[in-house]
Amino acid sequence: MIEKILRKSFIISLLLVFSIFLLDRLSKIYVIYLDKKFLGSELLSSKFLNIRLIWNDGIAFGLLSFNEKIFYNALTFLILIIILIIFFMLSKSNGIKKFSLMMILGGAIGNVYDRIFYGAVPDFIDFHIGNFHWFIFNVADIFITLGVIFMIIIEITGNNKNNKYEIL
Repeated sequence: MIEKILRKSFIISLLLVFSIFLLDRLSKIYVIYLDKKFLGSELLSSKFLNIRLIWNDGIAFGLLSFNEKIFYNALTFLILIIILIIFFMLSKSNGIKKFSLMMILGGAIGNVYDRIFYGAVPDFIDFHIGNFHWFIFNVADIFITLGVIFMIIIEITGNNKNNKYEIL
């Protein structure tokens, strides 16, 4: 058991997950700092991108946002269970599937950290075209989304059965 934990690929996987978590944390800390410094004004405004802090107490893109604390706590607990499932899936996978799961895990840990310590997730990236605004998101959401897209591609192409590309 100790041998498996200390395997090189396992350590590299943990470093990648931690790097995603760290990149997410640093970006959120910086945006929160700027928001406090400039008293909540829009931090960046351009033709297609705005940086402005909002606090999301739901899940992805503000879905399932509740005013009741019990629902929020139940949702946070469910997310923690999903993180554990992803961790176990990660130990049983390889190649691109493993890389996809690492991206999802790193982003999920970043967002659940915020749910536990802030009571909401800071989102701040606002892409828009004219008055049409996409959902506001953060760095963790980018990694989760990319990981899910890769997983969908793997399932559609059937690469999960005969994965020839060993990444870690």
